[in-house]
Amino acid sequence: MFKLSEIKELIKLVDGTSVHELEIENDGARLMIRKPGKAEVVNIQQAAPFVPTYTQALQPQAEAHAASQPGTAAPAPQAAPQNNYHQIVSPMVGTFYRASSPDKAPFVNVGDRINDKSIVCILEAMKLMNELEAEVRGEIVEILVENGQLVEFGQPLFLVKPE
Repeated sequence: MFKLSEIKELIKLVDGTSVHELEIENDGARLMIRKPGKAEVVNIQQAAPFVPTYTQALQPQAEAHAASQPGTAAPAPQAAPQNNYHQIVSPMVGTFYRASSPDKAPFVNVGDRINDKSIVCILEAMKLMNELEAEVRGEIVEILVENGQLVEFGQPLFLVKPE
């Protein structure tokens, strides 16, 4: 079994090197430490607004009625704007927290400017609180998860408009 002090020391050692992943097995206990990777710049398209199923069933009838009325036409679909945003992704499975404690202000909000060393959230894994750095300069455009939500490895957490 690993002691908490040993785990913390290993995390510091890995953080200070070019090693991106470390896996150790000792007396049947296994420990994996993985550095957060650089997130990719992805092309995000704005999705069409969600229309509940019961409304979708009525929509063709409403469009047919509108088309039968003189001087009216069915609404034309609009093209979604294209934006290039940087995703900050979760480097581990854990619980997402926007602030260091419930009574503190969130690390970042939509519209905030960040740099590559800005702390954007805390991820709790195995009772360890891990601060996540942005690793990008820019503006927070969207926060994709809720406070206290369980997140998966590689799950997008924030969208950032890079500078």
